[in-house]
Amino acid sequence: MAADDDKIDGAQITSARKELKFDDTTGRFFETGIEKEECIPDEEYCMVDEDSGNKIRLTVAEKERIFLDSIQSYYASGRQLLSDEDFDLLKEDLQWNGSPVVVVSREESKFLAATQAYLKGEPIMDDGEFDSLKKELKETGSKFAVDTDPKCYIDTGVCKVTLQKDKFRSNLLYLPAGAILSIVWLALGFEIIEPIIRLNPIILFALGTPLITKGATVITEDYLFVNNLVAYGPCPSCEYENRLYFGDMLGVEGFGAEGNVKCPNCKTVFTVQRESLRASTLPK
Repeated sequence: MAADDDKIDGAQITSARKELKFDDTTGRFFETGIEKEECIPDEEYCMVDEDSGNKIRLTVAEKERIFLDSIQSYYASGRQLLSDEDFDLLKEDLQWNGSPVVVVSREESKFLAATQAYLKGEPIMDDGEFDSLKKELKETGSKFAVDTDPKCYIDTGVCKVTLQKDKFRSNLLYLPAGAILSIVWLALGFEIIEPIIRLNPIILFALGTPLITKGATVITEDYLFVNNLVAYGPCPSCEYENRLYFGDMLGVEGFGAEGNVKCPNCKTVFTVQRESLRASTLPK
C-alpha cells in the first residue's frame, strides 16, 4: 500500500491544453509551467519549425485550413498533403476541439466525388446538376464550395477568392425607412387613438410592427436601395478586407451583375460576380 502511495506522489497528468501535477504536500493538483506555444505531438496535431525543428502549436482555424486543403487536394488532384497517420491525428484533434469541418454532409460528399470524377475525365453528373449542387452548398456556407482564402495561379497570374454577403450592413439599409415610419406611426397613433383609449407606446409600436416592416421593405427595395446587396471579403491579391455594394442607390445606378473594385491597400483592380460573389483579378 505504501508503494502505491509513493507512485501517486508527484503524479503528473498532461492534456493538449494544460499540464497538471499532483502535490503530495497539499494534496492538490496544480498547473505546471507548460507554455501555450508548446505542442504535445502525442495528443494533438503539430507543425515542425523548419529552422529550429521544434514542434509548433497551431490554432484551431489553422488546423481547419490544413484539413480542408488536404481533402480538396486529394479529391481535386489525388495528391496527399499529409500522411494517413498525420491526417487521422489532425481529424481527431479537430473533433476534440468541436470543429464542424470534420463532419462532411451527404451533399458535400457528392460534390467532392463529382469534382474528382470530372478531373479524371469520368464525370458522374452533368454541368447543370453540378452547378446547382455547388450553388446549394454555397448558400449553406459549405467550406468545400466557398474559397474564403485567396488563391493565385502561376500560369495566368490571376488571383481568386469568394466574398460573402454582409448581412449586418444589408439590414442597416432598411433602418432609415424603418425609423421614419416608426415615428410617423407613433405620432398618428397618439393623435388618433389617444383621445379614444390610452395605450402604452411600446404596445402601440408592437401593433404597428408588421406595417412598419412591410413599409420599410417596400420603400427601401423599390425606391431607396433598389436590388441591394452588400458583400465583403479579402482582396484576392493582398487579403486586405474590401466591401462592395451592388444595386442602385437613391436613383443612382450602381453595379449590376458584375462590379469592379480597386483595393485601397495594394491598388489592384478586381471584378466580383454578383451571382456567385466570386472575385478575381485581371490576367497579367
